[in-house]
Amino acid sequence: MSPRRLFFHLFALKRYRLDLPALLSSHLRCCGKKSGSRIKGCLSSSRLNEEQSNIQKICGSSYPLSIAFIVVNEFCERFSYYGMKAVLTLYFLYFLHWSEDTSTSVYHAFSSLCYFTPILGAAIADSWLGKFKTIIYLSLVYVLGHVLKSLGAIPILGGKMAHTILSLIGLSLIALGTGGIKPCVAAFGGDQFEEKHAEERTRYFSVFYLSINAGSLISTFITPMLRGDVQCFGEDCYALAFGVPGLLMVIALVVFAMGSKMYKKPPPEGNVVAQVIKCVGFAISNRFKNRSQNIPRRPHWLDWAAEKYPKHLIMDVKALTRILFLYIPLPMFWALLDQQGSRWTLQATKMNGDLGFFVLQPDQMQVLNPFLVLIFIPLFDLVIYRLIAKCGIKFSSLRKMAVGMILACLAFAVAAIVEIKINVKDVENKTINGMTAVRFINTLHKDVTISLGTDGPITVDKDYGVSAYRTIPRGEYSAVPCKTEDKDFSLNLGLLDFGASYLLVITNVSNKGLQAWKREDILANQMSIAWQLPQYALVTAAEVMFSVTGLEFSYSQAPSSMKSVLQAAWLLTVAFGNIIVLVVAQFSGLVQWAEFILFSCLLLVVCLIFSIMSYYYVPINSEEIHGPENKHHLHMQGKMVNLETKNTKL
Repeated sequence: MSPRRLFFHLFALKRYRLDLPALLSSHLRCCGKKSGSRIKGCLSSSRLNEEQSNIQKICGSSYPLSIAFIVVNEFCERFSYYGMKAVLTLYFLYFLHWSEDTSTSVYHAFSSLCYFTPILGAAIADSWLGKFKTIIYLSLVYVLGHVLKSLGAIPILGGKMAHTILSLIGLSLIALGTGGIKPCVAAFGGDQFEEKHAEERTRYFSVFYLSINAGSLISTFITPMLRGDVQCFGEDCYALAFGVPGLLMVIALVVFAMGSKMYKKPPPEGNVVAQVIKCVGFAISNRFKNRSQNIPRRPHWLDWAAEKYPKHLIMDVKALTRILFLYIPLPMFWALLDQQGSRWTLQATKMNGDLGFFVLQPDQMQVLNPFLVLIFIPLFDLVIYRLIAKCGIKFSSLRKMAVGMILACLAFAVAAIVEIKINVKDVENKTINGMTAVRFINTLHKDVTISLGTDGPITVDKDYGVSAYRTIPRGEYSAVPCKTEDKDFSLNLGLLDFGASYLLVITNVSNKGLQAWKREDILANQMSIAWQLPQYALVTAAEVMFSVTGLEFSYSQAPSSMKSVLQAAWLLTVAFGNIIVLVVAQFSGLVQWAEFILFSCLLLVVCLIFSIMSYYYVPINSEEIHGPENKHHLHMQGKMVNLETKNTKL
């Protein structure tokens, strides 16, 4: 693999799950279309040629100035999305006080919705509004979702029901916004380049994916600090942790709109996804209507669409269905991969995040995944794959995907071992969710009211009254507000550590005043959060082998006209993977380590099924898909990508 192609993979893999060939397919002009479409396309090209002479360039280069607005927009949008998502599970758990299972289920329902809505966004852009207007309108929806999500995190604004309603509506709008613009932004940036500037367009996509990773890396690290290190209304500041990503989305929208007069805005060209669905639906319906034994059979079930649809479309859909058949087992892999933001974050709350030089928030561990991606891609492409090739082992794309599944199985086996070690100490007496538990004894002769946590004040009766246990997040509680009937004061409780249980005795020492004597009934979590590193390393290696390889293989086997459909199908496998987690979390009833083992075993079984399917799959070359005639080359300079698209041979 050439260094430039490696550079593409480095930034294309993570955080967007898109593939460059699909994005560039929108640039093919007058290829394999009907005459009317060809005339329309040529007229559009003529209009665009007139506009090209007035295109502003960056510092006298061949790069359109408009792409700067698109790249900045993408950085801010990815910061917005991943920053909000990084703290989402803990918001459900600690602010809304949902159970771990409910928090996990809603998290994955949201993630799943984010990968269903790209189909809607692509349909709107291709069939109705075009990419520019789709991005603008859905970004407004996106911003509104962030506003509602931030309002739902303000403690003084309504009760738990109001917070829940605002949060769910906000998340729904965010899912519609981020998913709807996902298939539009990158391709719209590619539209800004003239065909003669293919090399510059190549470098643009590298910078584009760099902005994606930069946004996700920075936000995943910063927003947990905004949540945990800043106090709002006496508790973790979720409103700030959601508000800052919301502000970044406002900036993303403003920046994108500022470049409006500079953009080339190709008109809608028709929805290929809808054409495929209609073709398949008609074939099934027609076959059902003609199920009589007197009617001759046809070689392929899609041939029953021949009465209504052209032969070249049917041939392309046949090639597509071969790939979609291999996609059937894939959702189980995503079911494991996407638990980094839910179950693994919850596991981190039960561990000690104090690394000595830095206290790591549980939700900050997610930054390991994109960070390790940047390390593992060159390691695999330049070292591991080459060593395997020198050993004479044929490491095909499908074999790489199968090995990726096995690595994910191992990652969850390691996660199960870590979970068991966390629970080695008396499980029955450990505090729930890894939070700190406290109770008070009041030795004063007056009732004391203590403002601690989010569940309202604690009132402790006078003369050695004892309060019930209260669970609170881990943290430094140096000035806890308290009051009696005639006096306000504060107590320094010190560090209340992960998973510990404390008895706090309120006393009045004559020379020191009112203070709290602290005893640790149950020891704090001793297992360092650094023990999660092996499972993150394994699951990231699995992603590198599975995701990049899977898309490369899929696109090499599919006709160029079906690449956008394939992209939609790939995103749907992610959506269904999150649905699997949602179902298991709600109905399995297993302890956490057993659930990890269940997922590991399920993926192992799916890996065996996928391996069998791969064994009987016969790869086909481009000539078989498209035919040898009328080749149209879209050449990416610098040997990064050399795509070849051809008309279908009829």
